[in-house]
Amino acid sequence: MATLKLLPRGGKAQHFAIWKNITSIGAARENDIAIPDARLADHHAQVVFDGRDFNVIEVDRSGEIAVNGKRKRRARLQHKDRLTLGEAEAEFSVFSETIAEPAASGSEGAVLQKLLRFADKLQGDHPVQELLESLMDATIEVTSADKGFLVLAGQGSLEVRVARNVRRENIEDGLHQLSDSILRHVVEKREAKIVSDALKDAVFSTAESVIHLQLCSVMCAPLLDRGELLGLLYVGNDRVVNLFEHRDLELLEVFAAQASLLVKNALLLDALRTDNQALREELESVRFGELLGASPAMLEVFRRVQKVAGTSIGVLVTGETGTGKELIARELHRRSQRQKEPFVTVNCGAIPENLIESELFGHVKGAFTGAVTNHEGKFQVADGGTLFLDEIGELPTNLQVKLLRALQDKVVMKVGGTKPETLDIRVVAATNKDLEDEVKAGRFREDLFYRLNVVNILLPPLRERGEDIIVLAKFLLAKYAAEYKSKARGFTPNALIAMKKYDWPGNVRQLENRIKKAVVMCEQTMVGPEDLDLYPDAAPPILPLAEAKEDFQRRYVLQVLERNNGNRTKAAHDLGVDPRTIFRYLEKEDEPERTA
Repeated sequence: MATLKLLPRGGKAQHFAIWKNITSIGAARENDIAIPDARLADHHAQVVFDGRDFNVIEVDRSGEIAVNGKRKRRARLQHKDRLTLGEAEAEFSVFSETIAEPAASGSEGAVLQKLLRFADKLQGDHPVQELLESLMDATIEVTSADKGFLVLAGQGSLEVRVARNVRRENIEDGLHQLSDSILRHVVEKREAKIVSDALKDAVFSTAESVIHLQLCSVMCAPLLDRGELLGLLYVGNDRVVNLFEHRDLELLEVFAAQASLLVKNALLLDALRTDNQALREELESVRFGELLGASPAMLEVFRRVQKVAGTSIGVLVTGETGTGKELIARELHRRSQRQKEPFVTVNCGAIPENLIESELFGHVKGAFTGAVTNHEGKFQVADGGTLFLDEIGELPTNLQVKLLRALQDKVVMKVGGTKPETLDIRVVAATNKDLEDEVKAGRFREDLFYRLNVVNILLPPLRERGEDIIVLAKFLLAKYAAEYKSKARGFTPNALIAMKKYDWPGNVRQLENRIKKAVVMCEQTMVGPEDLDLYPDAAPPILPLAEAKEDFQRRYVLQVLERNNGNRTKAAHDLGVDPRTIFRYLEKEDEPERTA
């Protein structure tokens, strides 16, 4: 057995056995021969046995090697050759000598130590490519290979993600340095493979890739996650045959088993960053100020907002509850010349009737019991800016007259006051009611309706916005997952299907509330339909076509009847049907009550 005798200055000589095909030398503790010398590189050199000769080879270009006083990068060693490595002196012998300290071989402890270092890196904010290169460098070091490849399994293809040599440098065109026959074998069998001398191997010696590459020693192990193939670790040496033994393959398998978990996390991190970037790009493509949407109905809304934002004409925003009417009003303000002035919101349905006039127009001290000071109303606060009157359909009839006068004359009078105030205000109103029906029913003044409804912007319900539902859901999930520090990162395919099938009677507000709850309560990284309370029975049942047609006709007849203030003859005339048809649908409407 060959030995290397270390000759420290003023110290006792140490003998190290050279019994492996590759023996590493350097300052790092994990080397086979670790020499604590400040001038030595962590991985300074290797002694390689190719089956006939021993050769000393430079690993780190900054590490100097001298053989018998001559600077060398690679040299064949002869008996009694003197080596200079940094400041350390050593003597090579082809015979066995007294061994004070055997060369340390790779162990599972060393493997796990390297994995721990890699795991520590994974916790930091390192680029994924850097992490994978670090993993490959550790694999090469553990196996004493001179090159290694991390191959990732994609959809029906393999991609060389990392290709490194023993000097921790990237290898160009790594794919063409791999044996596709060995890769194919490991992929199909899902088990590690060692090829000690590829050119003489009974199975692979005739493979075109083995012959072309002149391969010698190769090991390849699969990276598996619950049976799913993530990729492969492939290491080799093209100069030394029989480099790898069964013990080396076991070490590679231990390393691969642990490394697969780290690779999975690294790939998930990479995918998450990619998804976040894709989401940001997707949101930018469908963003309109604070609004998101790309459906035809929402594009029409955005077009109308752009048209009227720069003017001061009245705008009435209509749509179901929760569709985002206030966001439209804010966008009108933001795109107008009043954007630097106040934007003031009044919910006409949330203020008691006896206080709403004071809230709108203000009051003077002593105007009524409790009026202990002068009070500025919303009109005064919004002077120069935009006043948003939400739920305008809830405004009491007596105040509708005063509001109309304020809009026409641009003058308001405080409650109890005698001095009129001239104001410059743009009013945007919103309602979920049909104000035309309210006018016909005498609950809303016709002249005020026409004053407010110069331009109407109708917001579509969420159920009619197609893929906008998914875009909004992803945006809200990302927003609230960050806010609540949740591990939720996306939706399962079933959740996406369920969201598109559900009617969302509460529209965007309901979707937002469901996602908030899911982000806080879900236990997994992927939000499922059950986290959103979207069970199979939450979706409306699919009716036979005849029943669906009958249901639509019934609802339409009742709508027309309501528009005609219950006049059945007039409704029948408008619909072009016999009045008895109206009676038939009314009888069907009354049937549940009689049954009850």
